[in-house]
Amino acid sequence: MPRFTTSDGVSLHYTDEGQGLPLLCLAGLTRDGHDFDYLAPHLNGIRLIRLDYRGRGQSDWADHETYLIPVEGRDAVELMDHLGLERTAVLGTSRGGLIAMVLAATVKDRLLGVALNDIGPEIAPAGLEIIKNYVGRNPIWKSFEEAAAARPTALKGFANVPAERWRNEVEKLYREGPEGLTIPYDPRLRDAVLGAGAQPPPDLWPLFDAFAGLPLCAIRGANSDLLSPATFAEMKARRPDMIATEVPDRGHIPFLDEPEALDAIERWLAMLR
Repeated sequence: MPRFTTSDGVSLHYTDEGQGLPLLCLAGLTRDGHDFDYLAPHLNGIRLIRLDYRGRGQSDWADHETYLIPVEGRDAVELMDHLGLERTAVLGTSRGGLIAMVLAATVKDRLLGVALNDIGPEIAPAGLEIIKNYVGRNPIWKSFEEAAAARPTALKGFANVPAERWRNEVEKLYREGPEGLTIPYDPRLRDAVLGAGAQPPPDLWPLFDAFAGLPLCAIRGANSDLLSPATFAEMKARRPDMIATEVPDRGHIPFLDEPEALDAIERWLAMLR
């Protein structure tokens, strides 16, 4: 099991598969490297690197006060150092895209390019409230079967998703036990998220503007409640050269194996080779 130890002594899990252009994949807030399972089979000539953040996936839990985007960005850079990577492309889903913005503002010379999955420098309040409601809490469902059946209703903005995909999703998101389903990450992530939410929201547009000169891609779920149409339009206005696409029948977040998402990612990767 590949692991490395961060500068503050936390053991983190990662995977490193394939050969070619290095692509560091950074997952959503409560998720892990499995976020990219649907995309992985479609990638050719790619060294696919996936990091489990501290407190998530197979990584060790840490002091919840370190469950912060700047710290997770430092962890990502230390993984690059551990692997001997001078530069890498970054694909960031949701929180992973925010981490990518921090990396662009602090270690831009280490980046080959960035792709953002349903995230931008402004987070819609409605989507943020949904996150605050579920983060760090076990779900009400008692089995994978029950959760998968409820998923289409519980997750707004999605249509035409096969039942098998919802089953795959809940198996990634939860653990099943005699008492029902539980979350597979440190529940104190909730404290970190709510603590950050108590502060005035920072202006992240300067971090987005730090992508200047880097090949950039942005994918939005057409029904996303986190990345608003207005924010997406402003992103395109500031970066008219950005590869930008919307995935129909998807909210937050697209799975990344939809035709529109795959086309955008392939065009972006072609710019890096």
